[in-house]
Amino acid sequence: MNLVGQPLVRQQVVKGVREFLENRNPVKPLVMSFHGSTGTGKTYVSSMLIRYLFQGGLQSPYVHHFSPIVHFPHAERIEQYKESLKRWIQGNLTNCGRSAFLFDEMDKMHPGLIDVIMPFLGPSWVVYGTNYRKAIFIFISNAGGEQINEMTLALWRARKDREEISLQDLELAISQAVFENPQSGFWKSGIINEHLIDFVVPFLPLKHHHVKQCVVSELIQQGLEVRPDVVQEVADSIPYFPEEEKMFSSTGCKTVASRISFFF
Repeated sequence: MNLVGQPLVRQQVVKGVREFLENRNPVKPLVMSFHGSTGTGKTYVSSMLIRYLFQGGLQSPYVHHFSPIVHFPHAERIEQYKESLKRWIQGNLTNCGRSAFLFDEMDKMHPGLIDVIMPFLGPSWVVYGTNYRKAIFIFISNAGGEQINEMTLALWRARKDREEISLQDLELAISQAVFENPQSGFWKSGIINEHLIDFVVPFLPLKHHHVKQCVVSELIQQGLEVRPDVVQEVADSIPYFPEEEKMFSSTGCKTVASRISFFF
C-alpha cells in the first residue's frame, strides 16, 4: 500500500481486510469508518482497496458509491431517500453478496438517514431473505479531523512523535466529534450505539516530509522528471499549521497534483 505517513491506517485497514477475506463465513459485514481532514488519504485508501478487491475498481457493478450532495441533497425528502437506499442495498446484495458500499462525506449526511442500513450491518444471518455478511461498508468523513489534528499537535508538543500515536490516543476525541455532533450523519445513530463499526480509522495530519513524498509520487505518475528543487518548492508552496511552528500541511497532499503544473 503506497500510502504516505499513515501508520494507523496501514495497521488497521490491511489487518481488518485480510482477516475478513480469509474468513469464509464472517458473522457480519466488514464496516469501517475513515476520519481525518482534507488530503490525508481517506479517498485514496478507499479507492485503492476497491481496486484491489474488485475488477474494474470503482466502475465495478458490485461497488456502490454514495455522496450526500449528489444522492441525498434535500432534507425534506429524507423518508423517500431512506426507502430508496434500503431497496438499493437490498437489491444489490441479493444480486451479489460480496458487494462494497462507500458513503462519502458522512459529515454532510442528513442525521437519521444512515440508520436505515442498520439491519445490513449487524450479525443477523439473513435480512429480507438476503445473506449479506460478505459485504463491505466504508464511511468516509472529514468529521473528527480537527480533533485528530489538535491531538496530534498536543502530542507533538509533548515530545511524542507522530509515529508513536496510538489508536487509543485518538478514539475518544473522534467519538465525541463524530457521534455526539448534531450536524454529523452519525448523530445519535444506532450504528454507533450497537457498535456495528468494526474499525474507526484516524488519518493523521501530514508533515512537510510526507508532502515531499507525495510530490515525488505525483511527478513519477505524471511521467515528469523528479527534480529535488521542484519537490522542495512544491512542498514549500503549501500552507502549514499552526501559524508559528508550521508543522502540518493544512490541505494534506490534496493540492499537490495541481501545484506541480506551476513548475513545468
